[in-house]
Order: sequence, then structure tokens, then C-alpha cells
Amino acid sequence: MRKKVIRKRTAVVRKPKRKATAFSGKFLRYSLVAVFVLFLLGVGYHYRNGLAYYFSFKSDKSLKDKAKRISDVRNFQVLENHEGKSIGLDVSEYQGNIRWSYVDTLEKKYPLDYVFIRATVGKDRKDRQFKRNWLGAKENKLIRGAYHYYRPNENSLEQAKLFIHTVTLHKGDLPPILDIEKLPKNQSLDSLKVGLKRWLLTVESHYKVKPIIYTGEKYYNDFLKEEFSDYLFWIANYNFYREKIDADWLFWQFTEKATVPGIKGNVDINIYNGDLQQLQFITVE
Repeated sequence: MRKKVIRKRTAVVRKPKRKATAFSGKFLRYSLVAVFVLFLLGVGYHYRNGLAYYFSFKSDKSLKDKAKRISDVRNFQVLENHEGKSIGLDVSEYQGNIRWSYVDTLEKKYPLDYVFIRATVGKDRKDRQFKRNWLGAKENKLIRGAYHYYRPNENSLEQAKLFIHTVTLHKGDLPPILDIEKLPKNQSLDSLKVGLKRWLLTVESHYKVKPIIYTGEKYYNDFLKEEFSDYLFWIANYNFYREKIDADWLFWQFTEKATVPGIKGNVDINIYNGDLQQLQFITVE
């Protein structure tokens, strides 16, 4: 009788098909490229007006006439978004000798209605160009406002007195402005707020008008928004994603990299949350 021979079968491990793996890899790469291209197209469409300006399609100036920067794309976009709003600038001694008769418009399209001028710094320093700028702005028929750069570690009443001694407001000028940007080094945050309120109340008592507060958006949100809610704010934010003024802001300083006729180098540009007639309504009577 023959014995049955049982043959062992060797298990065959099938390798995955290379074609399927290669196809999925290519599909993923193409998908990522497609998403990136769509993203670029979306950004390009969103900033179409600014890009058109940048490449001179909407300007009577060629690239040879003026060196342009990528920051101009956002600047132009922001200005387009706020058509009808009052536009202004702010200056200090850092802008040097300004030729005020040339300070009129941005890109021959957006008229400049007002200017904030630094008057004093801390308790003992006057801006070296204040008198010249203050008179020059008036002669050029710009609505003018004076601001004080506040030093947190110096006596607030002495700072207020310096500002009052330096600045004489006339009918048609903007209210006085307190510029606060720094945190104190040798005092508490509560003490800082007490000092700010003393400056504000002293200045308000002298000029009979409530001052405006200038600061950065983060500083405003973190330290001032709640406790100083009865004041109007001028807010600085240069971020690329920020393209519109908040309803709570009186002024928005949206760039520090603009060019203005009559001024060498960069200058800050601001948007008032209203038109020229509304701006004139808040000036000193």
C-alpha cells in the first residue's frame, strides 16, 4: 500500500503593485501643487487692485519713475477699501525738514486732510521740528493735531505741563493726543494707569476738550480697552491681514512705509473713521 505524500505549499507573499503606489504619490503631489496654485490665484484676485497699481497698470507713473515696494500693494488695497474716508499722516523730527507746500495727496489720487505732529516727549523734551511743522501744516491748510509721547517712568504731571506749555490749540485743530506705547520698568501697571489718567485729566482741564489716545492694537486690547473705554482711540496696526478699520477706532495708522510728496523717506499714513466733514466736527471750537 502506497503512502500518501503530503507536499507542503510555500506561502507566496505578493508585493504591492508599484504602479498603484507611484500613481497615488503623483496624485498627492499634483493635488498639493493645484491647491498652492489656487491659493496664489485667490491671493492675486484679492489684491488685484494693489497688484495692478504695483505693476503700474493703473498709474500714470512707470516703474522707472518711482521705486515701488511690496508693502505698497497692501497700502493701495487699504486705501481702496476706505474710499470716502478722510486720510492723513503723522510726522515728527525724524522726517527732517518737510516741504509743506508739496504735501497734498497720495499717488495723485487720495487727498491728505490732516496731520498729527509730535510736540513733546516725556517731561523735558520738545520735538525739534514741532514749531516749524505746526506752522507749515497751518499754512498748507491741513487740519493739524499735536501729540505727546508718554514716558511711563517719568512724572505724568510734569509731562502734561510740558505739553500745555508747548502747544496752543486754535479753532479747527484736532484734540490733544497722548501717545502711549511702552510698559513701565520701575512701577506697576496700576501705577501706569493712574499716571495716564492724571495726564489726560490735566490736559482736558486746560484745553476744555477730551484728549485722544494713540497706541498699538495689542497694547489697546491688553491694557487700555476696558479701563479707558470713555476715550477715543487712534490705533496702530501694520499687519498684512488687517485691511479694514474697526468700528471702535477713531483713527487707524495702517502703515509706516508710505511716501508723500515733500517728505524724504517713509511716513505714517492714517485713516479717519469718517469723511472730511465728520472729521471737522470733532475739531476744537
